[in-house]
Formats: sequence, C-alpha cells, structure tokens
Amino acid sequence: MGVLEVPKDAYFGIQTLRAVKNFPISGLKAHPFFINSYVFIKKSAALTNMWLGILDKKIGAAIIKATDEILKGKFRNQFVVDVFQAGAGTSQNMNTNEVIANRAIEILGGEKGDYNVVNPNDHVNMAQSTNDTFPTAMRLSCLMILNNLLPVMKEFEKSLNSKAKEFDRVIKSGRTHLQDASPITLGQEFSGYAEIVKKYYELFNGTRKHLSELGIGGTAVGTGLNTHVKYRKLMVKNLSKLTGLSLTPAKNYFESMQSMLPFTELSSILKNFAVDLTKISNDIRLMASGPTTGLGEIILPAVQPGSSIMPGKVNPSIAEMLNMVCFQVMGNDLVVTTASQAGQLELNVMMPVIIHNILSSLDILKNALKVFNNKCIRGIKADKKKCREYAEKSISIVTALNPIIGYSKASELTKEAVKTGRSIIEVIKEKKILNDKTMKRVLDLMRLTKPGL
Repeated sequence: MGVLEVPKDAYFGIQTLRAVKNFPISGLKAHPFFINSYVFIKKSAALTNMWLGILDKKIGAAIIKATDEILKGKFRNQFVVDVFQAGAGTSQNMNTNEVIANRAIEILGGEKGDYNVVNPNDHVNMAQSTNDTFPTAMRLSCLMILNNLLPVMKEFEKSLNSKAKEFDRVIKSGRTHLQDASPITLGQEFSGYAEIVKKYYELFNGTRKHLSELGIGGTAVGTGLNTHVKYRKLMVKNLSKLTGLSLTPAKNYFESMQSMLPFTELSSILKNFAVDLTKISNDIRLMASGPTTGLGEIILPAVQPGSSIMPGKVNPSIAEMLNMVCFQVMGNDLVVTTASQAGQLELNVMMPVIIHNILSSLDILKNALKVFNNKCIRGIKADKKKCREYAEKSISIVTALNPIIGYSKASELTKEAVKTGRSIIEVIKEKKILNDKTMKRVLDLMRLTKPGL
C-alpha cells in the first residue's frame, strides 16, 4: 500500500496512521471507557496466552506492563482514530495493538517500530480478531458506564421521593388536556416521577444479563480459529477479575457476533427514559412558568440570568438543558437502530457508530441527570398559597358531587360557574344544594385527593 512516515514520538504505527489519513471525519475519538475496555482485553489475552504456554513470558510481561500504564492514564493521546472509521472497528483494534506493542518494545529496551521484539498482530493480538474483541469492548464499556449512571439515577429517585414527602400536603388543581381536573397534591405528582425513575433503574439493571455474555474467543467468524481450546473460559475469567464485572462466556458465539441485541436493548431503554424525562422536565417548566403570567406553582432555584435584555428575568435553564440532552439521546437511538439492522451474515460492520452513540447517550444523560437533580430538583419550592388558590377555583371539584346530585346536574353548575365567573362553591351556596356542614365535608380538598365517596 506504499510507504508512510510515522512520527518518531508516536506510539501508534502505520495501520493507525493510514486510518487517521483515511478518516478525517469528525475529530471525535473513542470514549475513555471504550479505550479502557479494549486495553483490559489485551491485558487479559496476554495473561491467558501466557498461562496456556503459547505466549513468551518476557513478551507477555512487557505487554501487561504497557497495558497497566495505559489504564493509569498514560499515552491517551495516542488513541487517535476517528469514531467514524472502517467497518467493524479494525482501525481501533490496530491502534490499540500498536500503542501497546510499541510501549512494550520500549520496556524491553528496543526501539519503537521494531516489531521483531513485540509484534502488534502476532503478540498483542494473539488469539484475537477485531470481530470478537470489538463487540466485547462494547459490552464491557457499556457495563462500566452503567455502573456510573445507576447511582445517579438512584440519587435522582431519592430526591423526587423527598420532594413527594415535602409536598404531600400541598393541594393543587390537577390538569388533564391542560384543562382543570380534580384536585391532586404536588407530592402525588412528584411520587409519580419517582416511580418512573425507579422502573427505568430496574430496566437498565436488567440489561446487564445480555451485556455480560461475551463472545471473546470467537475470533474471525465465531468458530474460535487460532485459539487454544481453554482460551475462551480463561479469557472471561481473567476479564471478570481485571474489570470487577460479573461476566460469562456466550452461549452461542455466532449469535454474539451477528446480533446487536444487547445494544439495541440498552439504547431503546435510553430512548424511552429520555421520553419520560422530557415529560418530567416539561412539567417542571410548566409548573414554574410565570412568575406573574404563568402557573407559578413551584419556584425553581435561580442559576443564571435569563435574558440579555429583560432585567430580572430567570429561566428554567437546567430543565431546558435536560430537554436538549433527551432529544439527543432519542436521535442517537435511531442511529443505533438503523446501524444494528445493517449487519450481514457473520458480522455487523457498523459497530463503531453503534457504540459511539450508546456511550455518548449514557454519558450525557448521566451528567444531565446529576445537574438536573443537584441544581433544580433539590432546590424546588412550592408556592402553597397559589397551588391552593388554583385548587379552590377549579371547576372540576364539582366531580365530588356526582354521587350526590348526578353528572348532569353537576355539569349545569359547572357551566353556570364558568359563565358567571364565580367559583363552584359560590354557585352551590347560592342554590343551597348542600348545607354548609355537608359541603365542607364533601368538598374537603384533601379528601378529594384520595379514594372514597
């Protein structure tokens, strides 16, 4: 393919350089967790092949030392391949192989590029293929970042439950179709939000099962060509120990390379969670609208000026940010879906764009939730007076009279209240439909937020 000059101070090699020249696409590089996952695979492979007696111990030890240095943060600027690269991720695999090999050569006293000492393909990539290492790194990195997302979700749920308790006695008007509905407490609304988050936490946790099944050892097409018969189980055992993750060998190595099920599953949950988070964020913005011409039922923490021209204006900036992140996550899921169906026969070559979008979604959603929780949800205050005022003025409290005077008669009262601009209570009093004692009991707003006649 011709000659290229690799920079003298580079730890990557000619295959990486070709990829850099071939794919100057986005400037985006692999996620740090994905790099770590790939390096863990190379370390585990060196350990496994040494134990099996097929990798020289001196070379294996140098490879392991090089991987440890990378895992501690060194040489990160050497992983230079764009996320939009050749199909299946061969360039990313070789970038990893070359960096580790060249550092291992140095450790053994050689000069970078002298692959007679440590070879990227023969030694670092021993018993491996891009086709089994890349999907394995995808699984590992997803599991790692899930370990960061789940605690953030748990804290978010905890804050919502805390607000549910704090606002348990704050009566407000319910709204359906953006019209008056029967009373509800602000706490009941927040308890619904908390339950939504709890269910998604359980769904995300459930994705671990498929993500933990590794097809490592399938090599090129799933058959395990060029691997020791004990390689597969030892690789999974070593990877479990190195990463602290609970991993298992794939039940079917051909399935593990052909299907993107673990990733479409995870991405779909991310999308659905973004859909519900959008609704929650929109609710917060709507309830905080105003402060004088909107609902103004809740007061959000002020985090920055809201306008460059209107003095004193404060916007729901944090909630707006969450909306934008959710829209990005929804879009990322479409990429994952279309790329996942684009596999042919023994391999899906669209894996690089799949993992880029999933890790991006997990990352930005984790960060957005943390900010939304800390800078918005925890500081929300209720305007109790305004909430109660809306509840008392709501025409829908007449619903409580259905069992007493019937739906039709109650409808007449509602129409008259709206027409005359009076409250339902004023109309009931004028028409003497209920005595004061009965009306006080039947139209007790707190009682109307619970089951009963």
